Amino acid sequence: MPEAVLAGLARPIWTSLTTRHAALAEGGPSALRYRPETSLFAATPDDEPEQLSALAALAAPGEEMLVLREAEAPLPADLTLLSGASVVQMLAEDAVPIVEDARIERLGAMDAAEMLALAEATKPGPFTLRSQDLGPFWGIRSEGRLVAMAGTRMAIPGATELSGLCTRPDMQGRGLGQLMLRFVAGRISSRGERVFLHVFASNTRAIALYETLGFRRTRQFEVLRLRRE
Repeated sequence: MPEAVLAGLARPIWTSLTTRHAALAEGGPSALRYRPETSLFAATPDDEPEQLSALAALAAPGEEMLVLREAEAPLPADLTLLSGASVVQMLAEDAVPIVEDARIERLGAMDAAEMLALAEATKPGPFTLRSQDLGPFWGIRSEGRLVAMAGTRMAIPGATELSGLCTRPDMQGRGLGQLMLRFVAGRISSRGERVFLHVFASNTRAIALYETLGFRRTRQFEVLRLRRE
């Protein structure tokens, strides 16, 4: 495992915003965020008080941001914690073989509203109408409706995050989620990159599945939803 990949995974949002997603970043050397219409994720290079103050300054009053952190750090007075949850970061230990399936199609801008509706119904994690700005998505339709999808999100040198993996509740138990995971992971691996993902720590069923597919836990974060006052 290249040391640069391991270092980048320690602060994946910051690494993405300063490297492969730099064109999508707003801010400066102390704090960066994605354009809000694309993603609410924001980050600092460390958790120093002046950096967290710079993070707060990126948002207008009333705007929200999402941050990942391993260790607790006092928040500036103008940032209010709205909610928090534990997420596990997982990394595929080996390259994932390419998988093909005629049902899988590349999704595009015309699918954005349907993708958002599927994400809101299944809660795979933060999702917006512009999530495709971060990377490509693919999906499966049944009787004309989108029933499963997955794509990519954070991108650091040598590794890409698999994200947005979800299946309509009435279509679960048919292997569609596992198929979409293997399909997207295979495409990431085919570029010579490592595959990583984040999953809520409470989703023990998904974590167990990822482990059977060759993913291992690398670290645990708290994802915090913050609002600028």
